[in-house]
Amino acid sequence: MSAAATKPGLARGGVDLGGTKIEAIVVDARNNVLGAARRGTPTKGTPAGVAAAIVDAVREACQTAGSDSSELQGVGVGSPGVIDEATGAVTSARNLPGWDGTFELGATLAAELGTEVFIGNDVQVATEAEFHLGAGRPYKSLLGVFWGTGVGGGLILNGKPWVGRGGAGEIGHMVVEMDGARCPCGRRGCMEAYAGRAAMEARARKRAEKGRYTDLFNLMKERKRTRLTSSIWAHALEGGDKLAAQIIDEAVVALGAGIASAVNLLDVEAVIIGGGLGVRFGDPFAKRISKAMLPHLFHDEQPPDVHVASLGDLGGAIGAALLARRARRTVARTSARG
Repeated sequence: MSAAATKPGLARGGVDLGGTKIEAIVVDARNNVLGAARRGTPTKGTPAGVAAAIVDAVREACQTAGSDSSELQGVGVGSPGVIDEATGAVTSARNLPGWDGTFELGATLAAELGTEVFIGNDVQVATEAEFHLGAGRPYKSLLGVFWGTGVGGGLILNGKPWVGRGGAGEIGHMVVEMDGARCPCGRRGCMEAYAGRAAMEARARKRAEKGRYTDLFNLMKERKRTRLTSSIWAHALEGGDKLAAQIIDEAVVALGAGIASAVNLLDVEAVIIGGGLGVRFGDPFAKRISKAMLPHLFHDEQPPDVHVASLGDLGGAIGAALLARRARRTVARTSARG
């Protein structure tokens, strides 16, 4: 740990709030990780319970870093759902328990942690981290696609993040089949209904109940998991599980169609594949997704580059810490002008 990092106000916190895990880190001014902690995301309860788990993770990360949360320059949180960055409210984070409405996540965390908290979309902040520090550095425009519990997207256009009115980047809800499979969001035909890990698990259960053999749920019990994690899917594929392979194949086809449709609209230079499944499966699957995109690309003679997110599991948390720095600078500039 650097001496400068121990001084109050110079370290920042970052939290990646996912459907499966909560990753919290403390970084110094150069984005070096000083402390980290991980919690499983609650599967039952309310948004307040999720907030309490975030607080516990941040406090543990601070303890590892030799600091207190009140000494942090700020904490950034990458959250699923529709984000109001001005207020820190999160709406419709449906991959989290009981989160159909709006919850004041920023204010709740700030009161507990004793420092400013800034909320951004989870995939957007991870995409920005890849743009500044990872696989997206050579490009001015890119689309981040994070394949995990759901399928989220983030956008960098002409070197700047694009969040729209707070709900931009929801690539998981690009329609890939009219009146298709029911998505966890309640609509039909979304890419996430075929490629999101939660939807993939639901399909695996239905087919297993109808007599299809799979080792997925035996692996889940052996590893004492309550959900089919990315590692379980990977182990099933390595073991030659035909049902797992079929469902993954369907996911790749859906990802190819949905990502290509977004590229047709935006014509970005690169696509960064991240998330639990994306990082776990790595380059071979990035190549498969790139190939699945080609039949749907209008400018198929000049497809975008496709890369795996290079910051790995900590990319979302690092992006959230970058959000805290950017947001504090914005607040400081606004105050100076006032």
